Amino acid sequence: MGSTTFSGPVTSTNGFIGTVTGNITGNVTGNVTGNVTGDLTGRTFGTVTTRSGAGAVPITAATVRLTTTAADALTLANGANGQILTIVMVVDGGDGTLTPTTKTGFSTITFGDVGDSVTLQYFTTLGWMILANYGATVA
Repeated sequence: MGSTTFSGPVTSTNGFIGTVTGNITGNVTGNVTGNVTGDLTGRTFGTVTTRSGAGAVPITAATVRLTTTAADALTLANGANGQILTIVMVVDGGDGTLTPTTKTGFSTITFGDVGDSVTLQYFTTLGWMILANYGATVA
């Protein structure tokens, strides 16, 4: 398909697949999959997911709601360069101790109480780094 220029509102019931070059002004409802280069203005929201019990903390959402079921050992895989991840304990069934694969400035983060949270950012050369901590124990 060649280049197409649109003027006015555009609605697609089947989705749009391709490359958009130029500016998009207005609201986007739905999902944007792929890379965005340039400035984002307005509100952006990431998805929220849940981790219950021991195991791998998901890195596919912006926020993870953590439910511990005992003294849970938690792991965190490497992310994408620049990725930001927030983990919040929402149910306290015991301490949850997080050990990321690659990290700088700490070894573990322990979530002991409901409301404990950390916000991390991943850098290819450094691994996960703590941007903010509320109540969690960093060692």
